[in-house]
Amino acid sequence: MKYRIILLTLLLATTYCGSSDSEADTRPYVVATTGMVRDAAEQIGGDLFRIDGIMGPGVDPHLYRATPADIRRMERADLLLYNGLLLEGRLAEILDRIGSRSFAVASAIPDSLLMAPYEFGGNYDPHIWFDVSLWKYAVNAIADQLIALAPEHEEAIRLRNEAYQHDLDELHNYVTAQIASIPEERRVLITAHDAFGYFGRAYGMQVEGLQGISTASEYGLRDVRMMRDLIIERQIPAIFIETSISSRSIESLIAGTREKGFQVKIGGELYSDALGESGTETGTYTGMFRHNADQITSALK
Repeated sequence: MKYRIILLTLLLATTYCGSSDSEADTRPYVVATTGMVRDAAEQIGGDLFRIDGIMGPGVDPHLYRATPADIRRMERADLLLYNGLLLEGRLAEILDRIGSRSFAVASAIPDSLLMAPYEFGGNYDPHIWFDVSLWKYAVNAIADQLIALAPEHEEAIRLRNEAYQHDLDELHNYVTAQIASIPEERRVLITAHDAFGYFGRAYGMQVEGLQGISTASEYGLRDVRMMRDLIIERQIPAIFIETSISSRSIESLIAGTREKGFQVKIGGELYSDALGESGTETGTYTGMFRHNADQITSALK
């Protein structure tokens, strides 16, 4: 009997200690798919909301499959924020099931400002965060969604959004100046997959990726040869790897140029579809973007 009492006490203690703080947290629960969306919600919502992210550093959203824990979080959310434009293609079923409690931040951007590359089957390029002026639309929409969820905090949310919009304007100006400092003939950005189309259009760079818009696509020997010839013809000094994509394709490209007697280097690691580690500079959208601009500028100047 004494053993049973002790066991029961331990079970109750375990149950009590195991109950997460989130169960006692009465703030509205917001879940975001990508790091970029999560960071925007945190910048605007502050501690007024309980904000959770699904995809961490180094995660490729094109290929990501939700875990059972992810699904539970998304289903419990008062608001689920996601990028949209097929970026989270393998989450489509769960996003449809959640329905009105989910919001695609890309839906706030006018269609006339979106890119629809032929190689992406006429669909819009989902990498909208790489043009700060476009991302501002998404951020404003996130603010509106948070206000609708917690109208009692409207003034605080609007003030935080106004301050963050100012930060984004400063970021846009900084990146514009950085890229403009690269000699025009060297403004060619070559990466593993074509995530930087909006970046190239906004800041004046030719962008080339071995893979297509989505990492689900494959590259072939012909793609490597064409990219190799472009590098040699334009005398491009550096190409870039990405934190969320295998570097294998870029290494093949370097080997191919070396065989032709031209040495191209890896200019650094860029953040494409995910942010850096939480608590670091690149763990925020603005920090990630500055890092990319600095890496590109330093390598190509």
